[in-house]
Amino acid sequence: MVRSSMADGWQNMREKICTISGPGKLNAAERERKKKEIIERSGANSEQRFNRVVLGETTFRKQAEFYLHWAVTRDREPIKDASSVKAAFNKWILPAIGDMPLGSVNNITVKPLVDKMKKSLSARTVNKYVEYVQQVVASLKDGETGEPIHKRKWDSTVMDLPVVNQKEQRRPSLKAKAITQLVQESESAEQALYVLLAATGMRISEALALETKHFTNGGRTIEVRQQVDRDTPRIIKCLKTDAAYRDIDLHPDVAEFLRRYMSGKEGLLFATRNGTPHLHNNIEDRWLTERLKEMGLDEPGMGWHAFRRFRKTWLRGKRCQEDINIFWMGHKPKTMSEIYSHLFEEIEMRLAEAEAVGFGFDLPKNPSEKAVVAPIAPRFETAVNEFVGAGRVLTMEAP
Repeated sequence: MVRSSMADGWQNMREKICTISGPGKLNAAERERKKKEIIERSGANSEQRFNRVVLGETTFRKQAEFYLHWAVTRDREPIKDASSVKAAFNKWILPAIGDMPLGSVNNITVKPLVDKMKKSLSARTVNKYVEYVQQVVASLKDGETGEPIHKRKWDSTVMDLPVVNQKEQRRPSLKAKAITQLVQESESAEQALYVLLAATGMRISEALALETKHFTNGGRTIEVRQQVDRDTPRIIKCLKTDAAYRDIDLHPDVAEFLRRYMSGKEGLLFATRNGTPHLHNNIEDRWLTERLKEMGLDEPGMGWHAFRRFRKTWLRGKRCQEDINIFWMGHKPKTMSEIYSHLFEEIEMRLAEAEAVGFGFDLPKNPSEKAVVAPIAPRFETAVNEFVGAGRVLTMEAP
């Protein structure tokens, strides 16, 4: 007999299994087998009925909300910046399958979403977004066993997922000549940002969150400790990965250039008129993209990350110490040699390496007045005489 609560809309049902004696009597094992056959035939244990009665037809959208909250707050490998993941859900995934019962999300029902994404997104991005779908489906767990309620055998062939070809990935890099031109033809904050990105390999979200207090060792070292949120002009005290919490050492010439730019500034190096951080998409459209178009270099993928690829290429080309290279770029050590090494703690070695490898492009010979002012000097009283001539300003300290 199948029993259930009337409040759930179930009914008590009876069906004869066998006689208790005489012909037709079954042993215990046979009775158990026949009982299971009757229950399965009635549909009482079907996944559809379980979803409807027990789970209340949980939708993918509702489970996605739970998953995102859990993924950010869990202790084990939490997602530190969920803004990009939420953007993927809101723009692509939820409009397609958000209102679908979670139990109905499978290879066949996800395929239309895959077909739609393939028209606009790269193969790697499509595969990544499908991983998000799979993680949401698997996140609904049995309270007693901790195992997924909806066990799926995902099949890339059925979904017709595109194959990720590393050679076809849109990962263009800026060349030294192009960076020199960008630097020479820009001024003020835009110019300083190009110099900073090309000479450090910082992520744009990290660079826009940089404050004057993050410069140490006389301006030779930058502490990377925060970033700007993807969609809102605010600082968030987390980075993309644990390895992103790092120090980056500068070549003396780059340090001098940035010291001049920072003179008289407090707080953010790059701020709007309202004192809030820039959003990287906004200034990419206004600054970088417009200049790249004029230079004939604009193409898919040629954005802020192209500076980071330039820096990585330059460091490897100059045979930079790999441990220091990895540390500066904020990459996670992989080999045991990289894990065991503590070369990143040797500040003098790092500073020497930064000077030895250089930065690979030309700094402005005659920087704009807005971009370059007097360098930071020791704090003591001095009389200064200025001599103006041949377009230069010279200072002489009185004894």
